[in-house]
Amino acid sequence: MTDMTPEATPRAAQSLFTRTDNVRRRYRRGSVLKYLGLGAIGLVLFFLCVLLWSILSRGIPAFFQYQAEIQLYYDPEILEADGTGPEALGELSLRSDLERGIFAQSLRRTLEDSGIDTAAFDDGDLSALIYAANRRDVRDELVADPDLVGQTVTVGVPISLNITRYLTGGLSGEGTSGMPPGFNREQLDLIDQMVAAGLVDRNFNWGFFTNEYSQSGEVAGIGPALMGSAYMMLVVLVFSLVFGVAASIYLEEFAPKNKFTDFIEINIANLAAVPSIVFGILGAAILLTLGDLGFGSSIRGTALLGGIVLSLMTLPTIVIATRSALKAVPPSIRDAALGVGASKLQTVFHHTLPLAMPGILTGTIIGIAQALGETAPLLLIGLSVSTGASILSSPFTGGLLEQAQSMPTVVYLFAQNQDLPVREGLAQAAIIVMLALLFALNIIAILLRRRFERRW
Repeated sequence: MTDMTPEATPRAAQSLFTRTDNVRRRYRRGSVLKYLGLGAIGLVLFFLCVLLWSILSRGIPAFFQYQAEIQLYYDPEILEADGTGPEALGELSLRSDLERGIFAQSLRRTLEDSGIDTAAFDDGDLSALIYAANRRDVRDELVADPDLVGQTVTVGVPISLNITRYLTGGLSGEGTSGMPPGFNREQLDLIDQMVAAGLVDRNFNWGFFTNEYSQSGEVAGIGPALMGSAYMMLVVLVFSLVFGVAASIYLEEFAPKNKFTDFIEINIANLAAVPSIVFGILGAAILLTLGDLGFGSSIRGTALLGGIVLSLMTLPTIVIATRSALKAVPPSIRDAALGVGASKLQTVFHHTLPLAMPGILTGTIIGIAQALGETAPLLLIGLSVSTGASILSSPFTGGLLEQAQSMPTVVYLFAQNQDLPVREGLAQAAIIVMLALLFALNIIAILLRRRFERRW
């Protein structure tokens, strides 16, 4: 007789929910990898915070400027003491005696009206507190309007950059070590009294965004550099986007697959890895060639030449990004378009290219952001020689052919300045502006990608 009793189900040696030594070991390895990744991210964030703190702590104060409010009196006894009228001042290279006399007397009178004793200071000690070029501004205002003789005008003038260092804590004021030539403890006490009397205000330095580069930090700015960078990025956008997208469409959609196209693809990949200074050498070679033809001096240091050099550097990046975006479009979309009778050209421009547009725009903006921060190619073609002031005088009529600067070159010039406040303060401030521009470009790239992105 057959035993119909079902056999007992074999039980596991231990519960499946119990972790064995092998499972624990695998989990432990996974945890180690996880914490190593978190540690790497934390280390990167730490160095990023240190870098940003170093830049922001030095650069943000440079966006503000201390100005002294002075009752400026155009004393006719000083101006016309030797029979020289205001109209003749503009013909003189320097009338330091007149300028210093007007400025020193006005400053002394302003201080005494505020209850500050200036008897212990001569005119030189008082004039040293104020940026020296302000005296030239007095002459220029007088030449522009001779009717100012005998009048009193309230003006806000930048104070010396070394005094600014003292007010912002850059100088302790104790002893004479580290003091600029001509400054002493009494002068710093006088500045403290001016601050207490409300004669010194700290205002946002709008001139930093409009003035041209200068060795004097009190009036130095990045105006031509901003304008020059804008023109160069415009050239980069036009050249790189048009030629880069056209080359990518041909290579990806129309070019036959043979050794010649493989050779082109390899060279494009190699060009993307070439150091930027090599493109600067190429730009210098172009400049020398144009010089032999008689055009070198007219294009040297212009925004057009800088934009062309940066376009050559950015072109491989845009080609690679565009080809990747075109490859990401599913082949079924191409097949469907061809199946309903569309030509190859219609398929590319009506279906493939619009779907690849988010990747193309992202690659283009990232390439422009990379070009915005390049320095070496621009130094080799002369963009650090000129102050770039001419581009501000005719920004819309001849900006591309005017002598220009760029943001990286002006940062380089600030960093090479022998004056410590300029080297540390204004250079960091210009870097902050560059970082803000790069951040804005990356935000635009993300927004455009999300706006045009389609999922399938």
